[in-house]
Amino acid sequence: TWSGIGAIIDRGGAWFAAMGTERSKGTKAFSLVGKVKNTGLIELPMGTTLRHIIFDIGGGILGDRPFKAVQTGGPSGGCVPELLLDLPVDYERLTEAGSMMGSGGMIVMDDRTCMVDVARYFLKFLTEESCGKCVPCREGLQQLLHIFDRLVEGRGRKDDIAKIERLARGMQLGSLCELGKSAPNPVLSTLRYFRSEYEAHIHDRSCPAGTCRELTAYEIMPDLCDGCHACFKACPVDAITGTIKELHVIHHDACISCGACFDACPTAAIRTFPKVELKTEVV
Repeated sequence: TWSGIGAIIDRGGAWFAAMGTERSKGTKAFSLVGKVKNTGLIELPMGTTLRHIIFDIGGGILGDRPFKAVQTGGPSGGCVPELLLDLPVDYERLTEAGSMMGSGGMIVMDDRTCMVDVARYFLKFLTEESCGKCVPCREGLQQLLHIFDRLVEGRGRKDDIAKIERLARGMQLGSLCELGKSAPNPVLSTLRYFRSEYEAHIHDRSCPAGTCRELTAYEIMPDLCDGCHACFKACPVDAITGTIKELHVIHHDACISCGACFDACPTAAIRTFPKVELKTEVV
């Protein structure tokens, strides 16, 4: 990192190398963003654990929601799950976990983050960044993005996971540059640690995180609604009816599943459920 050059010249290489791990020396600057209370640029010795970075320095998850994953290394990095929170952050450990050090980016995610949609987001970005010179990268990214577009819309197929893995491995082996070789990281890491979410999108037509619009419906729970009117004000399509201090109702025929009401509700009175469970109203 260029920011460390001045200190290294002033104090010497031995001073810098005394920090960090045996194979990853010195310090590293990280950009800590996402669903974390304290965001910003931080510089830490190599080998600092993810738990220390996210919970001690970052202050924990926004709204004290459950931690789900952290994506490291920029767009080509992988997603590291909760079970690896005590992972020391260095080049070797992140690679073993299916991610990378990359640019030092860290995007923290909570339980309301759909890992399938996360992989789709980075695929879309990388598709635009690909120079298109080699077939594995150019066609691989486009085909993967096409599959992921179907998954988040509830049009997944039984053989999609096998296709995804085959395309991703082909890109790793056949791409000419590191962009193409590393582009499958967001896909393969989410498949590795959150495979059940892929299976839910394909087999159950549901999004466990409750964020994919085409798969998610919202409902106000009568026993928790206090009629504060926050959801009514937040709805951009007037799909919610109710008066202050009275029970509010979401009308599914008008709801666009944007999630604005869910985010606005101060009493957690709104729940998500798969759209396939919607019952046909009998007139």
